[in-house]
Amino acid sequence: MNSGDTVVVGAGWAGLATAVSLTRAGIPVKLYESARQIGGRARRVPFQDLTVDNGQHLFIGAYRETLSLMETVGVDIPKVLLRQPLQLISKYQDGKAFTLKAPRLPAPMHLLWSLLTAQGLSAQERWSAIRLGLKLKLGRLKLMQDISISKFLHLQNQSDTLNEALWYPLCLAIMNTHPQQASAEIFIRVLADAFLHQQQDSNLLYARTDLSDVLPDPAVDYIEQHGGQVQLGQRISRLEIDGNRITGVWSENNFHAASQVVLALPPYATAPLLESQPALKALASNLQQFEYEPICTVYLQYPESVQLPVPMLGLLGSIGQWAFDRQICDQPGLIAVVISSSGIHMDWPNSQLVDVISTELANLFPTWPQPTNTQVIREKRATFASLVNINQSRPTNQTAIEGLWLAGDFTQTGYPATLEGAVRSGVQCTHQILEQIN
Repeated sequence: MNSGDTVVVGAGWAGLATAVSLTRAGIPVKLYESARQIGGRARRVPFQDLTVDNGQHLFIGAYRETLSLMETVGVDIPKVLLRQPLQLISKYQDGKAFTLKAPRLPAPMHLLWSLLTAQGLSAQERWSAIRLGLKLKLGRLKLMQDISISKFLHLQNQSDTLNEALWYPLCLAIMNTHPQQASAEIFIRVLADAFLHQQQDSNLLYARTDLSDVLPDPAVDYIEQHGGQVQLGQRISRLEIDGNRITGVWSENNFHAASQVVLALPPYATAPLLESQPALKALASNLQQFEYEPICTVYLQYPESVQLPVPMLGLLGSIGQWAFDRQICDQPGLIAVVISSSGIHMDWPNSQLVDVISTELANLFPTWPQPTNTQVIREKRATFASLVNINQSRPTNQTAIEGLWLAGDFTQTGYPATLEGAVRSGVQCTHQILEQIN
């Protein structure tokens, strides 16, 4: 194979992970992105004279592939990410609070101790959560068949209060899918990775800068410095297949010869490229069945003196779910409120949503003035829906066409639609390509 004939389509985090991993292995790539900006659904956007993110994100210590990729491209991780021990502090609109703090103990003792000392729960609820944690530790949460998270928690005798304060907010944050529909199988996998191996896996990592600086921009620099090419504004419209092998791709009237092509696009953008090929019709049909969930982020600019008591505050019994203090990004007074998954807020005009969110914050912090500026960012197809049995529908990286591959958080990673899932898919795809060509 001519190593120069490797094409990656899509410069989101999965495409960047694939391109960087191939580049590191000595295979220069040509990376094509239809947009004028890299990063996909995790990128910088303007807000007044600032740059923010198209959706507020949080990393955790268990994101090993993402952290490794950042090291590969030369990111100074302590400079870019603020690492703190697990601490979840959430407030109800009536002022009541739920607090969970993990001590510096070996895993999973830190989880069990944090549940034992959690505030805002009864003694019975704490022990109920601890029993679930012990089952996780002992490997007794393996399911014979996938069920919803809400059903799973009911079978584990978790109370409504415990669900509303801890498990449901975690489900929405991790899965971006309502617990009545979300896969317990995937949820258990993420909990195990975060809490069973090393204490630092459950650390919360807050970006000190916008997401483009966290990985996309350094990744492009790395690719180009090692002989690769990144071309923006290049929409790939058609695949060229000869027999059962990929030979290239088309962007408008331009043909790009390639012996290896990785489609690092979301399912809804991948399916149209596949459906005209008989060998790929079943795969295209499968991808068209994926459902999607939105993420809405409301940015509210207050005076610089305004700040949250912690970098991230949970909002319980509210439309808003998590509030982030962008002071960490050297943007004092800027608060980002995240709403995961679908809900009535998606039908509201931006002005109404801002009014509701600002009122919720005013109830919690009555001394705050009104925000001076606001911005609402709605990603209507932010993630695929991590539904019950979705793992059975997720495709492998390799397709039925020789030299044609898929990368993306929707592939078989075992993870939900997270940045770590996207990166894992890209790295996984690279390993399979290298096995085939070597």
